Amino acid sequence: MLLGAMLNPINSSIIAVSLIPIGMAFGAPPAETTWLVSALYLATAVGQPLFGKLVDAFGPRPLYLIGSAMVGVAGVMGMFAPSLGVLIAARVLLGFGTCAGYPASMHLIRRENRRTGQDSPQVVLTLLALSSQTVMAIGPTLGGLLMALGGWRATFAINVPLAVACLVIGSRRLPRREASATRPAVHIDVVGILAFAAVVVPLMIFLIDIRPDRWYLPVIAGLAAVGFGIRELRAAEPFIDLRVLAGNPPLVLTYLRALLTATVSYGLLYGFTQWLEDGRQLAPTPAGLALLPLSGMAIVISLITGRRQAVRAKLMVGAIAQLIACAVMIMLGGGTPYWLLLVVTAVAGVSQGLTGLANQNAVYYQADPRRIASSAGLMRTFVYLGSMVASAAQGAFLKPRADSASMHELATFMIIFAALFLILSITDRSLRRIGADNCPAPAAQPESRSSTTNEGNN
Repeated sequence: MLLGAMLNPINSSIIAVSLIPIGMAFGAPPAETTWLVSALYLATAVGQPLFGKLVDAFGPRPLYLIGSAMVGVAGVMGMFAPSLGVLIAARVLLGFGTCAGYPASMHLIRRENRRTGQDSPQVVLTLLALSSQTVMAIGPTLGGLLMALGGWRATFAINVPLAVACLVIGSRRLPRREASATRPAVHIDVVGILAFAAVVVPLMIFLIDIRPDRWYLPVIAGLAAVGFGIRELRAAEPFIDLRVLAGNPPLVLTYLRALLTATVSYGLLYGFTQWLEDGRQLAPTPAGLALLPLSGMAIVISLITGRRQAVRAKLMVGAIAQLIACAVMIMLGGGTPYWLLLVVTAVAGVSQGLTGLANQNAVYYQADPRRIASSAGLMRTFVYLGSMVASAAQGAFLKPRADSASMHELATFMIIFAALFLILSITDRSLRRIGADNCPAPAAQPESRSSTTNEGNN
Protein backbone atom coordinates (compact mmCIF):
# COMPACT_ATOMS: atom_id res chain seq x y z
CA MET A 1 0.00 0.00 0.00
CA LEU A 2 2.66 2.50 1.05
CA LEU A 3 4.94 1.75 -1.89
CA GLY A 4 2.16 2.10 -4.43
CA ALA A 5 0.83 5.31 -2.91
CA MET A 6 4.23 7.03 -2.98
CA LEU A 7 4.73 6.64 -6.73
CA ASN A 8 2.52 9.61 -7.63
CA PRO A 9 3.88 12.29 -5.27
CA ILE A 10 7.50 11.25 -5.89
CA ASN A 11 7.09 11.55 -9.66
CA SER A 12 5.15 14.79 -9.41
CA SER A 13 8.11 16.53 -7.76
CA ILE A 14 11.25 14.61 -8.78
CA ILE A 15 11.29 16.42 -12.12
CA ALA A 16 11.66 19.85 -10.47
CA VAL A 17 15.47 19.98 -10.54
CA SER A 18 15.92 18.30 -13.94
CA LEU A 19 13.84 20.58 -16.19
CA ILE A 20 16.80 22.79 -17.09
CA PRO A 21 19.17 19.87 -17.90
CA ILE A 22 16.45 18.17 -19.99
CA GLY A 23 15.90 21.41 -21.91
CA MET A 24 19.62 21.66 -22.60
CA ALA A 25 19.75 18.03 -23.74
CA PHE A 26 16.98 18.46 -26.32
CA GLY A 27 17.50 22.14 -27.11
CA ALA A 28 14.03 22.94 -25.77
CA PRO A 29 12.98 26.24 -24.14
CA PRO A 30 11.28 26.36 -20.72
CA ALA A 31 7.89 26.82 -22.38
CA GLU A 32 8.26 23.29 -23.80
CA THR A 33 9.93 21.51 -20.89
CA THR A 34 7.19 22.70 -18.54
CA TRP A 35 4.93 20.18 -20.30
CA LEU A 36 6.88 17.47 -18.49
CA VAL A 37 5.24 18.77 -15.32
CA SER A 38 1.87 19.62 -16.82
CA ALA A 39 1.50 16.31 -18.68
CA LEU A 40 1.61 14.34 -15.45
CA TYR A 41 -0.76 16.80 -13.77
CA LEU A 42 -3.30 16.50 -16.59
CA ALA A 43 -3.15 12.70 -16.61
CA THR A 44 -3.43 12.53 -12.83
CA ALA A 45 -6.30 15.01 -12.56
CA VAL A 46 -8.42 12.83 -14.84
CA GLY A 47 -6.94 9.49 -13.81
CA GLN A 48 -7.31 9.72 -10.03
CA PRO A 49 -11.15 9.71 -9.87
CA LEU A 50 -11.24 7.27 -12.81
CA PHE A 51 -8.98 4.75 -11.11
CA GLY A 52 -10.83 5.36 -7.86
CA LYS A 53 -14.11 4.50 -9.53
CA LEU A 54 -12.60 1.36 -11.06
CA VAL A 55 -11.12 0.33 -7.70
CA ASP A 56 -14.55 0.70 -6.07
CA ALA A 57 -16.01 -1.44 -8.86
CA PHE A 58 -13.38 -4.18 -9.32
CA GLY A 59 -11.37 -4.10 -6.10
CA PRO A 60 -7.83 -2.84 -5.42
CA ARG A 61 -5.74 -5.75 -6.68
CA PRO A 62 -6.20 -5.63 -10.50
CA LEU A 63 -6.01 -1.84 -10.74
CA TYR A 64 -2.94 -1.71 -8.49
CA LEU A 65 -1.11 -4.26 -10.66
CA ILE A 66 -2.14 -2.59 -13.94
CA GLY A 67 -1.02 0.81 -12.66
CA SER A 68 2.31 -0.58 -11.45
CA ALA A 69 2.98 -2.12 -14.86
CA MET A 70 2.26 1.23 -16.54
CA VAL A 71 4.77 2.90 -14.24
CA GLY A 72 7.46 0.39 -15.20
CA VAL A 73 6.82 0.90 -18.93
CA ALA A 74 6.95 4.68 -18.49
CA GLY A 75 10.26 4.38 -16.66
CA VAL A 76 11.78 2.43 -19.57
CA MET A 77 10.41 4.99 -22.06
CA GLY A 78 12.05 7.80 -20.12
CA MET A 79 15.38 5.99 -19.92
CA PHE A 80 15.66 5.70 -23.71
CA ALA A 81 13.51 8.63 -24.92
CA PRO A 82 15.05 10.04 -28.15
CA SER A 83 13.07 13.27 -28.05
CA LEU A 84 11.18 15.58 -25.73
CA GLY A 85 7.88 14.39 -27.22
CA VAL A 86 8.55 10.79 -26.20
CA LEU A 87 9.57 12.01 -22.76
CA ILE A 88 6.27 13.89 -22.40
CA ALA A 89 4.39 10.76 -23.49
CA ALA A 90 6.25 8.82 -20.79
CA ARG A 91 5.13 11.37 -18.20
CA VAL A 92 1.50 11.00 -19.36
CA LEU A 93 1.71 7.21 -18.98
CA LEU A 94 3.45 7.71 -15.65
CA GLY A 95 0.64 9.99 -14.50
CA PHE A 96 -2.06 7.44 -15.27
CA GLY A 97 -0.05 4.55 -13.84
CA THR A 98 0.56 6.24 -10.50
CA CYS A 99 -3.16 6.95 -10.03
CA ALA A 100 -3.97 3.46 -8.73
CA GLY A 101 -1.93 3.22 -5.54
CA TYR A 102 -3.66 5.75 -3.28
CA PRO A 103 -7.33 4.90 -4.08
CA ALA A 104 -6.48 1.19 -3.81
CA SER A 105 -5.00 1.75 -0.35
CA MET A 106 -7.95 3.77 0.93
CA HIS A 107 -10.34 1.12 -0.41
CA LEU A 108 -8.37 -1.67 1.26
CA ILE A 109 -8.36 0.14 4.62
CA ARG A 110 -12.14 0.56 4.49
CA ARG A 111 -12.54 -3.04 3.34
CA GLU A 112 -10.71 -4.22 6.45
CA ASN A 113 -12.92 -1.91 8.53
CA ARG A 114 -16.03 -3.62 7.16
CA ARG A 115 -14.54 -7.11 7.45
CA THR A 116 -13.39 -6.81 11.06
CA GLY A 117 -15.92 -4.30 12.37
CA GLN A 118 -13.02 -2.31 13.83
CA ASP A 119 -11.71 1.08 12.79
CA SER A 120 -8.24 1.12 11.29
CA PRO A 121 -5.45 2.20 13.65
CA GLN A 122 -4.63 5.87 13.26
CA VAL A 123 -1.01 4.97 12.57
CA VAL A 124 -2.09 3.26 9.34
CA LEU A 125 -3.70 6.46 8.05
CA THR A 126 -0.65 8.41 9.18
CA LEU A 127 1.76 6.20 7.24
CA LEU A 128 -0.53 6.33 4.19
CA ALA A 129 -0.55 10.14 4.35
CA LEU A 130 3.24 10.12 4.56
CA SER A 131 3.58 7.89 1.51
CA SER A 132 0.86 9.50 -0.60
CA GLN A 133 1.53 13.20 0.03
CA THR A 134 4.33 14.06 2.43
CA VAL A 135 7.03 12.23 0.45
CA MET A 136 6.34 14.66 -2.39
CA ALA A 137 8.83 16.92 -0.64
CA ILE A 138 11.54 14.26 -1.03
CA GLY A 139 11.24 14.43 -4.82
CA PRO A 140 13.59 17.36 -5.51
CA THR A 141 16.22 16.03 -3.11
CA LEU A 142 16.01 12.54 -4.61
CA GLY A 143 16.08 14.06 -8.09
CA GLY A 144 19.23 16.01 -7.30
CA LEU A 145 20.98 12.90 -5.97
CA LEU A 146 19.92 10.78 -8.94
CA MET A 147 21.13 13.44 -11.37
CA ALA A 148 24.50 13.49 -9.63
CA LEU A 149 24.72 9.70 -10.08
CA GLY A 150 23.27 9.14 -13.54
CA GLY A 151 21.93 12.34 -15.07
CA TRP A 152 18.31 13.29 -15.65
CA ARG A 153 17.44 9.90 -17.19
CA ALA A 154 18.01 8.37 -13.76
CA THR A 155 14.93 10.25 -12.50
CA PHE A 156 12.90 8.09 -14.91
CA ALA A 157 14.89 4.89 -14.40
CA ILE A 158 14.10 4.84 -10.67
CA ASN A 159 10.51 3.92 -11.58
CA VAL A 160 11.55 0.53 -13.01
CA PRO A 161 12.71 -1.10 -9.74
CA LEU A 162 9.85 0.59 -7.86
CA ALA A 163 7.31 -0.81 -10.32
CA VAL A 164 8.84 -4.29 -10.15
CA ALA A 165 8.66 -4.19 -6.36
CA CYS A 166 4.99 -3.14 -6.51
CA LEU A 167 4.17 -5.95 -8.96
CA VAL A 168 5.92 -8.62 -6.91
CA ILE A 169 4.60 -7.57 -3.51
CA GLY A 170 1.16 -6.65 -4.83
CA SER A 171 0.66 -9.97 -6.61
CA ARG A 172 1.66 -11.85 -3.46
CA ARG A 173 -0.03 -9.80 -0.74
CA LEU A 174 -3.05 -7.92 -2.08
CA PRO A 175 -6.26 -9.89 -1.43
CA ARG A 176 -8.28 -11.17 -4.35
CA ARG A 177 -11.86 -10.06 -4.70
CA GLU A 178 -14.30 -12.51 -3.17
CA ALA A 179 -16.44 -14.42 -5.63
CA SER A 180 -20.16 -13.79 -5.29
CA ALA A 181 -23.00 -15.06 -7.42
CA THR A 182 -25.22 -12.19 -6.34
CA ARG A 183 -22.81 -9.36 -7.11
CA PRO A 184 -24.56 -6.75 -9.28
CA ALA A 185 -23.18 -5.90 -12.69
CA VAL A 186 -20.64 -3.09 -12.81
CA HIS A 187 -21.52 -0.06 -14.92
CA ILE A 188 -18.79 2.39 -15.96
CA ASP A 189 -20.04 5.84 -16.96
CA VAL A 190 -17.83 6.28 -20.03
CA VAL A 191 -19.70 9.39 -21.18
CA GLY A 192 -19.33 10.94 -17.75
CA ILE A 193 -15.60 10.18 -17.72
CA LEU A 194 -15.14 11.84 -21.12
CA ALA A 195 -17.24 14.83 -20.06
CA PHE A 196 -15.15 15.20 -16.90
CA ALA A 197 -11.97 15.12 -18.98
CA ALA A 198 -13.49 17.78 -21.26
CA VAL A 199 -13.87 20.01 -18.19
CA VAL A 200 -10.47 19.41 -16.61
CA VAL A 201 -8.13 19.31 -19.62
CA PRO A 202 -9.01 22.70 -21.22
CA LEU A 203 -9.07 24.36 -17.80
CA MET A 204 -5.66 23.01 -16.84
CA ILE A 205 -4.12 23.83 -20.23
CA PHE A 206 -5.36 27.40 -19.77
CA LEU A 207 -3.85 27.56 -16.29
CA ILE A 208 -0.51 26.25 -17.56
CA ASP A 209 0.03 29.42 -19.59
CA ILE A 210 -2.66 32.09 -19.15
CA ARG A 211 -2.85 34.28 -22.25
CA PRO A 212 -5.63 36.49 -23.69
CA ASP A 213 -5.62 34.55 -26.97
CA ARG A 214 -6.61 31.41 -25.05
CA TRP A 215 -9.90 32.84 -23.84
CA TYR A 216 -11.80 30.00 -25.52
CA LEU A 217 -10.34 27.33 -23.21
CA PRO A 218 -12.20 28.36 -20.02
CA VAL A 219 -15.32 28.82 -22.16
CA ILE A 220 -15.00 25.24 -23.40
CA ALA A 221 -14.42 24.06 -19.83
CA GLY A 222 -17.51 25.95 -18.62
CA LEU A 223 -19.74 24.53 -21.33
CA ALA A 224 -18.37 21.06 -20.69
CA ALA A 225 -19.04 21.52 -16.96
CA VAL A 226 -22.70 22.26 -17.71
CA GLY A 227 -22.94 19.17 -19.90
CA PHE A 228 -21.13 17.09 -17.29
CA GLY A 229 -23.55 18.23 -14.58
CA ILE A 230 -26.61 17.40 -16.67
CA ARG A 231 -25.21 14.01 -17.61
CA GLU A 232 -24.25 13.00 -14.07
CA LEU A 233 -27.60 14.04 -12.61
CA ARG A 234 -29.40 11.87 -15.13
CA ALA A 235 -27.07 8.85 -15.15
CA ALA A 236 -28.17 5.75 -13.25
CA GLU A 237 -24.56 5.00 -12.25
CA PRO A 238 -22.72 8.35 -12.51
CA PHE A 239 -18.95 8.69 -12.64
CA ILE A 240 -19.14 11.35 -9.90
CA ASP A 241 -22.43 11.40 -8.01
CA LEU A 242 -23.13 15.14 -7.77
CA ARG A 243 -26.19 14.55 -5.58
CA VAL A 244 -24.01 12.87 -2.97
CA LEU A 245 -21.54 15.76 -3.07
CA ALA A 246 -24.34 18.32 -2.83
CA GLY A 247 -25.66 16.56 0.26
CA ASN A 248 -22.20 16.42 1.85
CA PRO A 249 -20.94 20.03 2.26
CA PRO A 250 -18.14 19.08 4.70
CA LEU A 251 -16.58 16.83 2.04
CA VAL A 252 -16.81 19.61 -0.56
CA LEU A 253 -15.09 22.01 1.85
CA THR A 254 -12.34 19.44 2.35
CA TYR A 255 -11.81 19.34 -1.41
CA LEU A 256 -11.57 23.15 -1.50
CA ARG A 257 -9.03 23.13 1.32
CA ALA A 258 -7.01 20.52 -0.58
CA LEU A 259 -6.94 22.86 -3.58
CA LEU A 260 -5.87 25.88 -1.51
CA THR A 261 -3.11 24.14 0.40
CA ALA A 262 -1.83 22.43 -2.77
CA THR A 263 -1.56 25.79 -4.50
CA VAL A 264 0.78 27.03 -1.78
CA SER A 265 2.69 23.75 -1.42
CA TYR A 266 3.38 23.34 -5.14
CA GLY A 267 4.07 27.05 -5.55
CA LEU A 268 6.77 26.75 -2.91
CA LEU A 269 8.08 23.41 -4.14
CA TYR A 270 8.53 24.48 -7.76
CA GLY A 271 8.75 28.26 -7.52
CA PHE A 272 11.22 28.24 -4.63
CA THR A 273 13.28 25.52 -6.32
CA GLN A 274 13.47 27.54 -9.54
CA TRP A 275 14.61 30.57 -7.56
CA LEU A 276 17.27 28.51 -5.79
CA GLU A 277 18.78 27.60 -9.16
CA ASP A 278 18.19 30.89 -10.97
CA GLY A 279 18.07 33.67 -8.38
CA ARG A 280 20.29 32.07 -5.73
CA GLN A 281 22.56 30.45 -8.37
CA LEU A 282 22.68 26.98 -6.77
CA ALA A 283 23.48 23.81 -8.71
CA PRO A 284 20.72 21.14 -8.93
CA THR A 285 22.20 18.96 -6.16
CA PRO A 286 22.52 21.67 -3.45
CA ALA A 287 19.18 23.09 -4.57
CA GLY A 288 17.60 19.68 -4.00
CA LEU A 289 19.35 19.30 -0.65
CA ALA A 290 17.98 22.69 0.44
CA LEU A 291 14.52 21.12 0.37
CA LEU A 292 15.57 18.19 2.53
CA PRO A 293 14.33 19.87 5.77
CA LEU A 294 10.89 20.13 4.15
CA SER A 295 10.56 16.37 3.78
CA GLY A 296 12.32 15.62 7.07
CA MET A 297 10.16 17.98 9.11
CA ALA A 298 7.00 16.78 7.35
CA ILE A 299 7.76 13.18 8.23
CA VAL A 300 8.61 13.99 11.86
CA ILE A 301 5.50 16.14 12.35
CA SER A 302 3.25 13.51 10.78
CA LEU A 303 4.63 10.75 13.00
CA ILE A 304 4.35 12.88 16.16
CA THR A 305 0.80 14.07 15.53
CA GLY A 306 -0.52 11.09 13.57
CA ARG A 307 -2.02 9.20 16.51
CA ARG A 308 -4.54 11.96 17.15
CA GLN A 309 -7.14 12.97 14.61
CA ALA A 310 -7.48 16.66 15.62
CA VAL A 311 -8.18 17.54 11.99
CA ARG A 312 -9.23 21.13 12.63
CA ALA A 313 -6.21 21.97 14.81
CA LYS A 314 -3.81 20.44 12.30
CA LEU A 315 -5.32 22.43 9.44
CA MET A 316 -5.13 25.72 11.32
CA VAL A 317 -1.52 25.22 12.45
CA GLY A 318 -0.61 24.08 8.94
CA ALA A 319 -2.14 27.21 7.43
CA ILE A 320 -0.23 29.42 9.88
CA ALA A 321 3.02 27.63 8.98
CA GLN A 322 2.32 28.31 5.31
CA LEU A 323 1.80 31.99 6.04
CA ILE A 324 5.09 32.18 7.96
CA ALA A 325 7.07 30.39 5.23
CA CYS A 326 5.68 32.66 2.52
CA ALA A 327 6.34 35.79 4.60
CA VAL A 328 10.00 34.78 5.07
CA MET A 329 10.32 34.13 1.32
CA ILE A 330 9.54 37.80 0.71
CA MET A 331 12.68 38.71 2.68
CA LEU A 332 15.07 36.40 0.77
CA GLY A 333 17.56 37.60 -1.83
CA GLY A 334 20.51 36.48 -3.92
CA GLY A 335 22.88 36.78 -0.97
CA THR A 336 20.69 34.98 1.59
CA PRO A 337 22.77 32.53 3.66
CA TYR A 338 22.14 28.86 3.00
CA TRP A 339 20.98 28.14 6.54
CA LEU A 340 18.06 30.57 6.19
CA LEU A 341 16.90 28.66 3.11
CA LEU A 342 16.80 25.56 5.28
CA VAL A 343 14.65 27.42 7.83
CA VAL A 344 12.10 28.29 5.15
CA THR A 345 11.80 24.71 3.94
CA ALA A 346 11.63 23.39 7.51
CA VAL A 347 8.68 25.68 8.32
CA ALA A 348 7.02 24.61 5.09
CA GLY A 349 7.58 21.00 6.16
CA VAL A 350 5.49 21.60 9.30
CA SER A 351 2.57 22.56 7.09
CA GLN A 352 3.17 19.67 4.68
CA GLY A 353 3.12 17.13 7.50
CA LEU A 354 -0.06 18.49 9.09
CA THR A 355 -2.27 19.40 6.14
CA GLY A 356 -1.74 16.25 4.09
CA LEU A 357 -2.64 14.04 7.02
CA ALA A 358 -5.60 16.19 8.09
CA ASN A 359 -7.17 16.39 4.63
CA GLN A 360 -6.82 12.65 4.14
CA ASN A 361 -8.43 11.87 7.50
CA ALA A 362 -11.25 14.29 6.76
CA VAL A 363 -12.06 12.45 3.51
CA TYR A 364 -11.83 9.11 5.29
CA TYR A 365 -14.50 10.10 7.81
CA GLN A 366 -16.67 12.30 5.57
CA ALA A 367 -16.97 10.17 2.43
CA ASP A 368 -19.49 7.43 1.75
CA PRO A 369 -17.66 4.20 2.73
CA ARG A 370 -18.70 2.45 -0.49
CA ARG A 371 -17.27 5.30 -2.56
CA ILE A 372 -14.09 5.80 -0.56
CA ALA A 373 -11.67 5.08 -3.43
CA SER A 374 -13.40 7.43 -5.87
CA SER A 375 -13.74 10.08 -3.14
CA ALA A 376 -10.02 9.80 -2.34
CA GLY A 377 -9.21 9.99 -6.04
CA LEU A 378 -11.36 13.10 -6.44
CA MET A 379 -9.50 14.78 -3.59
CA ARG A 380 -6.26 14.16 -5.47
CA THR A 381 -7.86 15.80 -8.52
CA PHE A 382 -8.43 18.94 -6.46
CA VAL A 383 -4.81 18.73 -5.29
CA TYR A 384 -3.64 18.75 -8.88
CA LEU A 385 -6.00 21.56 -9.79
CA GLY A 386 -4.23 23.49 -7.04
CA SER A 387 -0.89 22.49 -8.52
CA MET A 388 -2.00 23.92 -11.87
CA VAL A 389 -3.03 27.19 -10.23
CA ALA A 390 0.47 27.26 -8.75
CA SER A 391 1.94 26.51 -12.18
CA ALA A 392 -0.04 29.38 -13.69
CA ALA A 393 1.21 31.69 -10.95
CA GLN A 394 4.80 30.64 -11.58
CA GLY A 395 4.35 31.31 -15.28
CA ALA A 396 2.95 34.76 -14.52
CA PHE A 397 5.44 35.84 -11.84
CA LEU A 398 8.68 34.00 -12.71
CA LYS A 399 8.99 35.10 -16.34
CA PRO A 400 11.40 35.72 -17.94
CA ARG A 401 13.50 34.42 -15.05
CA ALA A 402 13.09 33.38 -11.43
CA ASP A 403 14.93 36.30 -9.83
CA SER A 404 14.35 37.52 -6.28
CA ALA A 405 11.80 40.22 -7.18
CA SER A 406 9.71 37.69 -9.12
CA MET A 407 9.89 35.19 -6.29
CA HIS A 408 8.65 37.86 -3.85
CA GLU A 409 5.60 38.46 -6.06
CA LEU A 410 4.90 34.73 -6.14
CA ALA A 411 5.19 34.55 -2.34
CA THR A 412 2.67 37.39 -1.98
CA PHE A 413 0.25 35.48 -4.21
CA MET A 414 0.74 32.35 -2.08
CA ILE A 415 0.01 34.30 1.12
CA ILE A 416 -3.48 35.07 -0.21
CA PHE A 417 -4.23 31.37 -0.71
CA ALA A 418 -2.77 30.45 2.68
CA ALA A 419 -5.00 33.06 4.33
CA LEU A 420 -8.08 31.66 2.56
CA PHE A 421 -7.07 28.19 3.68
CA LEU A 422 -6.81 29.38 7.30
CA ILE A 423 -10.21 31.11 7.16
CA LEU A 424 -11.87 28.02 5.69
CA SER A 425 -10.35 25.83 8.40
CA ILE A 426 -11.43 28.13 11.25
CA THR A 427 -15.01 28.58 10.06
CA ASP A 428 -15.77 24.91 9.24
CA ARG A 429 -17.47 23.71 12.43
CA SER A 430 -17.99 20.19 11.10
CA LEU A 431 -14.27 19.53 11.58
CA ARG A 432 -14.65 19.68 15.37
CA ARG A 433 -16.51 16.36 15.47
CA ILE A 434 -13.76 14.53 13.56
CA GLY A 435 -11.19 15.47 16.14
CA ALA A 436 -13.36 14.65 19.14
CA ASP A 437 -12.31 11.68 21.25
CA ASN A 438 -15.80 10.24 21.04
CA CYS A 439 -16.00 10.49 17.28
CA PRO A 440 -17.43 7.18 16.12
CA ALA A 441 -15.57 4.93 13.75
CA PRO A 442 -16.83 5.01 10.20
CA ALA A 443 -19.39 2.33 9.54
CA ALA A 444 -20.53 0.75 6.33
CA GLN A 445 -23.82 2.02 5.01
CA PRO A 446 -26.22 0.68 2.42
CA GLU A 447 -25.24 1.62 -1.10
CA SER A 448 -27.64 4.16 -2.55
CA ARG A 449 -27.52 6.86 -5.20
CA SER A 450 -29.31 9.23 -2.87
CA SER A 451 -26.98 8.59 0.03
CA THR A 452 -25.68 11.80 1.55
CA THR A 453 -23.43 10.26 4.14
CA ASN A 454 -21.41 12.58 6.33
CA GLU A 455 -19.73 10.26 8.78
CA GLY A 456 -17.77 13.03 10.39
CA ASN A 457 -21.01 14.43 11.83
CA ASN A 458 -22.73 11.14 12.77
